[in-house]
Amino acid sequence: MFNLPTVLISIVLVAIVAAIIASSVRARKKGKGCGCGCSGCAYRNSCHSGK
Repeated sequence: MFNLPTVLISIVLVAIVAAIIASSVRARKKGKGCGCGCSGCAYRNSCHSGK
């Protein structure tokens, strides 16, 4: 027998984590990174490749 509250809370937490990851991916695709500058960033060549 499943514990319904545990399942519901798990689904909500997975949805929140997925939303955070999706937001991060969208921001990186738009060229927005961590905000600390491109010189020390490991993705500096891929973020601004279209510019």
